[in-house]
Amino acid sequence: MHIPVRDPRESGRDYALRSLQDNILRLELEPGSMVSENELAAQLGLSRTPVREALMALAKVKLVDVYPQRGSAVSLIDYDLVEETCFMRRVFEVAVVEVTAKTATEQDKVELMDNVRQQERFLQEGRAEQLMPLDNELHKKLFLIAHKSQMWDMMSSYTLHFDRVRRMALDPVRNDRNVADHRAIVEAVCAGDATQARKLMERHLNRYKVDENALRERYPESWFKPAV
Repeated sequence: MHIPVRDPRESGRDYALRSLQDNILRLELEPGSMVSENELAAQLGLSRTPVREALMALAKVKLVDVYPQRGSAVSLIDYDLVEETCFMRRVFEVAVVEVTAKTATEQDKVELMDNVRQQERFLQEGRAEQLMPLDNELHKKLFLIAHKSQMWDMMSSYTLHFDRVRRMALDPVRNDRNVADHRAIVEAVCAGDATQARKLMERHLNRYKVDENALRERYPESWFKPAV
């Protein structure tokens, strides 16, 4: 398991939650795998209580399944939940980017463009593994500029279902297209063009559909919730 550095200001529960989310997203904790409170606590240098609290928080958003008397397991990939989170993103983010285009300050615009340039640099350097954190940071910044931070927090806890699938589907063509989309969206925001920013965000999020059959062929069938 990947052990991230703990922020000195971070509570044990928040550190455990961030660490588990990160490892589920990275697929270090594989779908369907059992997790032990004792082992996780030892690896993270925590007591069992914050680990248990983190697992319960993940259970609430259906990333972990808790089985009484048996323990906890990382949830299987559920395409119904993936589709729901994609829908949530489209509803929230299209509305938010319109507001952002109207309210972004000059400093906000500088920070957005710096993020895009960093994505482009990592793409040129072949550092694709660095793109997803920057991608998430950019989308979060759009919410913060629009003063919708609580909306971001609510959405991001559920979109981890989609983020896990998105990581599984990463490829060079998709990376190039995503970064190009980000530049176009940020340029529209910087120009104050709310209509164009909305249009580009709609297109960007509609591209995010991931071929379920292709992933089932690439990864173990045991990782997926059976199709109904």
